[in-house]
Amino acid sequence: MKIYTKTGDLGETSLIGGVRVKKSDLRIEAYGTIDELNSWMGCIRNIEVLRGNELVQNIQELLFTIGSHLASHPEKGRMKLPDLLNSDIESLETAIDSMELELSPLKTFVLPGSSMENSFCHLARTVCRRAERCSVQLSTLEKVDPIIVRYLNRLSDYLFVLSRYITYKQNGTDIPWLP
Repeated sequence: MKIYTKTGDLGETSLIGGVRVKKSDLRIEAYGTIDELNSWMGCIRNIEVLRGNELVQNIQELLFTIGSHLASHPEKGRMKLPDLLNSDIESLETAIDSMELELSPLKTFVLPGSSMENSFCHLARTVCRRAERCSVQLSTLEKVDPIIVRYLNRLSDYLFVLSRYITYKQNGTDIPWLP
């Protein structure tokens, strides 16, 4: 199988189900943003203090699941796709609660950049928020499973806390926003 098909040379692509759409279609933007987020999660997975963290790899797998749902035509995509579950959201919440037990209470907004690794988390968080916005906007036009939006919302919270947790584990300090 060749990596290039030439079928997208005129600015169209196929959704799961075979429907052709413009590459500028909001559905393409939504799952493309999920793909971008997954790339940032790959950077995060390689942060030394997270080596062996199964949750980060699980998040990457779930992002593939979300991407496949967004890449599927709502009426014509008949492929059986993996489900996103409430327990997936609960896993993020459990991880957030666990990390927060080790962190000092947040008393101010913090700026990204206490370390390169902290910045990776903030970049992923902002891409996650964009993916959430795209998914919400798409849901006003076509069917999008509401659990996708809930998962992305919680994932951005997780990434924020993870940025602080990494700073803590690196013996760094958050950079407070001092207006």
